[in-house]
Amino acid sequence: MKRLILSLALCLAAGTAQAACYADYKAKQDDPLRLHYGVAQVSGACTAANAQVELSPRLAAAGWTLLNI
Repeated sequence: MKRLILSLALCLAAGTAQAACYADYKAKQDDPLRLHYGVAQVSGACTAANAQVELSPRLAAAGWTLLNI
């Protein structure tokens, strides 16, 4: 019985550890001014700082400037 409970607890912990993290962000393009609101999946730590580090290069590659998370 203890093994069953332990196995169940480990399965539940593994499932929550793989939960996805999403960040809402605002971005802009200049000339002409265009504003964009989006939601993007972020890997790693689910923090605003990590989201900013990960999203800035992604958006810049498409010509957008990240305004805020």
